[in-house]
Amino acid sequence: MACSASQPAGERRATLSGLPLDPLYYPADAAAPVCAEKLGFPGQFPFTRGIHASMYRGRLWTMRQFAGFGTARETNERYRFLLAAGQTGLSMAFDFPTLMGYDSDHPRCLGEVGRCGVAVSSLADMETVFEDISMGEVSTSMTINGPAAVLLAFYVAAAERQGIDRKKLRGTIQNDILKEYHAQNSWIFPPAPSMRLVVDTFEFCAAELPQWYPISISGYHIREAGATALQELAFTLADGFAYVEAGMERGLDVDAFAPRLSFFFDAHMDFFEEIAKFRAARRIWARRMRDRYKARDPRSWMLRFHTQTAGCSLTAQEPYNNVVRTALEALAAVLGGTQSLHTNSLDESYALPTKEAVQLALRTQQIIAHETGVPAVADPLGGSYYLEDLTDRLEAGAEEVFRKIESLGGMYRAIEDGYFRREIAGSAVRFQREVESGRQVVVGVNRYGSAGEDPIPVLRIDPAVEEAQRGRLAELRARRDAGRVRRSLEGLRAAAGGDRNVMPALIEGAHAGATLGEMVDVLREVFGEYHELDRV
Repeated sequence: MACSASQPAGERRATLSGLPLDPLYYPADAAAPVCAEKLGFPGQFPFTRGIHASMYRGRLWTMRQFAGFGTARETNERYRFLLAAGQTGLSMAFDFPTLMGYDSDHPRCLGEVGRCGVAVSSLADMETVFEDISMGEVSTSMTINGPAAVLLAFYVAAAERQGIDRKKLRGTIQNDILKEYHAQNSWIFPPAPSMRLVVDTFEFCAAELPQWYPISISGYHIREAGATALQELAFTLADGFAYVEAGMERGLDVDAFAPRLSFFFDAHMDFFEEIAKFRAARRIWARRMRDRYKARDPRSWMLRFHTQTAGCSLTAQEPYNNVVRTALEALAAVLGGTQSLHTNSLDESYALPTKEAVQLALRTQQIIAHETGVPAVADPLGGSYYLEDLTDRLEAGAEEVFRKIESLGGMYRAIEDGYFRREIAGSAVRFQREVESGRQVVVGVNRYGSAGEDPIPVLRIDPAVEEAQRGRLAELRARRDAGRVRRSLEGLRAAAGGDRNVMPALIEGAHAGATLGEMVDVLREVFGEYHELDRV
């Protein structure tokens, strides 16, 4: 039963997810006990109000800016600039060849090297990215999925080259392959072997990297593809449930890996719906982990998440308006209890951000943290009649989606059926029609626009970057021990073809000088490749 109800006559409106809104919310006496049970206290089950009792009074969220472009050397310089500016965690963006498991000198990569992120084809590249940065003292988030296990191997090997104990490494690797089949499309292998790689990282990290999060279950890319807040919430948590079940099917104790699962959500422009989404996510996850999966450790019940402000809400028209959009979205993330936050830069509707734009985006977080007073109180909006009603309705809507997925036969069958793609595409089309008709106002785009805007400065990637990266790969292949590389790849093939965890073989391959493309090619031979048309 909702914590609020209202009947006054008047114009009805709706959230971006289509939830109808009343003009006024007030308490319903019969629902008060239910609300108290659902709300609880911060740091206590079901964690609606946050996973820590003191929230940001005890520790601020980690401030990250998505960075990575061109060469490893250029990315290293950007990282050191951001750390000097007060950033508290690093976030790696990879170029498309790396996302797809290709080396920078592969014929299919022509014109793409270093364009949308940094090119990392070898351990040497990873070492350069972190040159003069202690990998034992910084938390790093890597946005990579299909070849995530290989990039994690590079990261571990690079830390070992620095003399850092694996057990001191902190951060996360996205490693969320299911959402690739829903929305982002940077898959390599079919779903089943891809899930095998994910669970291998769960198993390896539980034993070897106790401070590392082996997955960041991502609703962000689902939302950016056009999903509503409700769909983002439901699809993301459904993916999370599938990963838990895969780990348990491997024979892993749920409490051995669930405390190190993390999530990644979008913060869009519907301010209160976004806050309610985060709160509903925590509550759903806590109940499911405790009641269905029988997790005993309270840490397994806690949904920890990173947030990024909505790239799809940025506009090329009047780009300085994006500073305001990002600030409001960041505030929603903080009020929703995020553990980590990335604020988009004003120029990202054009290109990767300039140093000036990324510094302003970081300052947005710092102003919220130190000037607004918002972090002084845990869940300051908790108990709002409106917010609690939204939280309840998003929770109920997500449960309906879970039942739909189960009726289709589970996650794999729903992917094969095209369910997720149809739902996301339908929402994207409906939103675009709302914008084009003017019913959904986008300031500076379909209302209040101005003519004759001056262009803003944007980051340009020098075409010479690609040639230089190819040259470094050629040098690597010339100086490495070819016999050791061959043996490491044979070991990887044996591990992938059997039931051994592939992570030790990948780390050995990294140290031997095997490239990303060479190791992924071995996995392609063993696992095959996924082609969407196979299911049509």
